[in-house]
Amino acid sequence: VLALGDRAWERVPLGSTIAVAGVLAPADDGDLSALLRVGGEPMVRAPPDVWWRASGEVRESLRDAVADRPPDQRALVPALVNGDDAGLDPGLADDFRTTGLTHLLAVSGTNLTLVVGFLLVLARAVGVRGRWLLPVALVGIVGFVLIARTEPSVLRAAVMGGVGLLALGANGTQRGMRTLGVAVVLLLMVQPTLAVSAGFTLSVLATAGILVLVPIWRDALARWLPSWLAEAVAVPMAAQLACTPVVAALSGQVSLVAVLANLLVGPVVGPATVLGLGGGLVGLVWPLGGRLLGTAASWCVAWIIAVAEHGADLPLAAASWSAGAGGLVLLTVACIGVAVAGPRVVARPILGVGCCLMLVVVVVVRAPSPGWPPAGWLLVACDVGQGDGLVVHTGDGQAMVVDTGSDPRLMDDCLDDLGIRSVPVVVLTHFHADHVGGLAGVLDGRQVGAIVTSPLLDPPEAVGVVRGLAAARDIPIQAVGAGSAWTLGDVEVSALWPQETTVSSGPGDGSTANDASVVLLVESAGVSMLLTGDVEPPGQVAIATAHPGLRVDVLKLPHHGSRYQDLPFLDSLGARLVLVSVGADNDYGHPAPDVVAALEGTGASVLRTDESGDLAVVLAQGDLASVAR
Repeated sequence: VLALGDRAWERVPLGSTIAVAGVLAPADDGDLSALLRVGGEPMVRAPPDVWWRASGEVRESLRDAVADRPPDQRALVPALVNGDDAGLDPGLADDFRTTGLTHLLAVSGTNLTLVVGFLLVLARAVGVRGRWLLPVALVGIVGFVLIARTEPSVLRAAVMGGVGLLALGANGTQRGMRTLGVAVVLLLMVQPTLAVSAGFTLSVLATAGILVLVPIWRDALARWLPSWLAEAVAVPMAAQLACTPVVAALSGQVSLVAVLANLLVGPVVGPATVLGLGGGLVGLVWPLGGRLLGTAASWCVAWIIAVAEHGADLPLAAASWSAGAGGLVLLTVACIGVAVAGPRVVARPILGVGCCLMLVVVVVVRAPSPGWPPAGWLLVACDVGQGDGLVVHTGDGQAMVVDTGSDPRLMDDCLDDLGIRSVPVVVLTHFHADHVGGLAGVLDGRQVGAIVTSPLLDPPEAVGVVRGLAAARDIPIQAVGAGSAWTLGDVEVSALWPQETTVSSGPGDGSTANDASVVLLVESAGVSMLLTGDVEPPGQVAIATAHPGLRVDVLKLPHHGSRYQDLPFLDSLGARLVLVSVGADNDYGHPAPDVVAALEGTGASVLRTDESGDLAVVLAQGDLASVAR
């Protein structure tokens, strides 16, 4: 039962016995029996039991052990130990996805295997042998579950980690597969909805891949590699190969650097996890010792962060892949083919090294995009799906970015393809996710001078994310409104809206934030461009009143072509090119056919990112034109 309460619930320790009054309602989620709409604060009838208090103190001690480390390291050490990734930079999380390292950010069977394996090593060191090692392992599993919290993903990881432990030693593959089969059946009987859980599927596939494929690949590689290196290469390769079709179905891409990234970070994952847990435990009785261990763990994760960031920055770190049935069937057949034929190839040094070198060339060398960016480009509307991501050319390798879409990777790729290395100003017209969610992609590997925003700080969650990203990089933030103006090279920028420039919070109704969008008039090489964010009809009417006779050459259609427009104002602008930044097959009906028809009726050319991809406005030999990619 999911209880919906206010912030007073945050003060109730996990494990407390409470009494609460509310109204039961049916739940849409198949994992829930009901929703409980709570009235008033919960009454604590009994405090948490000792094991819940202990686990909470260990988690707090772990955070204290790395409190003085850099933000990314401070967030990643707890993520490795117990899956607590609160405060992790969204851009870094995206880099982890691109490089196939996401499993390090969540509780997995690997975490449990490392922790329990370390406990077994300690037990052997003090003389524990034989059947007495089983209680040690069970205590370790229970303790791990308590520290990581008894969420379904944690319990699943505990089961898969137990399977991995049973697979160690002689006859491990057969014993492990039998145990895996039993575990899967029992888990599905207890919770049938796991049958359609992506996380459960990935856990089972990764475990099965390691059990079945690692011995074959390891033995093939061991013909010409040291046995330890052969196994280090085989484990991430097997897990990644087994999971690739499902990952492609979920993300629409296939990571080409995942195996290498996992191989590079493999040697430090174990030490980072064990040292981090040690920091949390030792810190309970000796805070200085806990901080020393936490610092050592943070040094290990610094290497993991470097691998993720540099790997994601490679030109072809991940390849887009169709998530349709045909594409996934083809990818599955290809993975099976690699699993069967791969050992024969890698068993021969020349073929194995040759395939590796070929993959390195494909990943590192950026394939040329003929004609992109087009000569004389002034503005590009990046294809970021259902959102806005605009790039205004301000100089060689420089651009002003206006909104960032919702996906950091898409925005980052668009800027990479345009050769943008420096962004003097990022303008966030308003704080809705489809306009600010990709900010981390703009900041990734580029010099950013300032961030300019709407004065209406709504919704507050997105405002907090933007401020956090800016603070981590010491980038100043300034709210602007009508009357603000600046020059970037030969480009002149003026803000026409919003009229109110005092920073304030909003009601959270969506429409108010849209109508407080920063509307920019951009003049470049004699071409005028009106960039409108999601400004709604009241704002459009106010702009028309404040700037009578306003005419522009290029219009970025407000709110992705929503039906809610002031058509007389849009028609009066006389734009020759109208850009619509919109996602394919979106659920909003954007752009509205009547709006498109009305603008085309004025003689304007209406161009859409969902149909044409990235759209560039160019000035060629004095003529205004567009180029689609």
